[in-house]
Amino acid sequence: MKRFYTFTLTAAIAAMTLHAADQKIKRSDLPAAVQNAVDQVSKGATVVGYSKEVEDGKTSYEVEMKVGALAKDVTLDANGKTLAVEQEVALASLPAAVKDGITKAAGTSKIGKVESVSEGNKMTYEVELKGGKAKELVVDQNGKMLSKK
Repeated sequence: MKRFYTFTLTAAIAAMTLHAADQKIKRSDLPAAVQNAVDQVSKGATVVGYSKEVEDGKTSYEVEMKVGALAKDVTLDANGKTLAVEQEVALASLPAAVKDGITKAAGTSKIGKVESVSEGNKMTYEVELKGGKAKELVVDQNGKMLSKK
């Protein structure tokens, strides 16, 4: 019985630690360099919120936005440099190879939300799936499946 309690306590502490790493903040809590960068990356968008995350001792800031009806999240470092951009996109707007790769990898599952994810020079597409075992898949810019969960 002691082993069960130890496991449960350890799992609870781990969950609290993960949850605490990503916290909602106000714009005024952003460093000046990040505030300046936000002004640039949010042009033409409506800012929905901000969050701060500390992972492996490194702090990053995420700006959640809406561009029309589509979501867009930009992750910045403490100096305001863009680390990643996640942009919700319409499946029909994707290059043919990517669209075909997603359709093939999805199989009989229904394709939900699709996001382009840009990190440096790397572009991938994350796809939400419904109605099957897998809930998400990731393809590269050529439509090659990288993962399916």
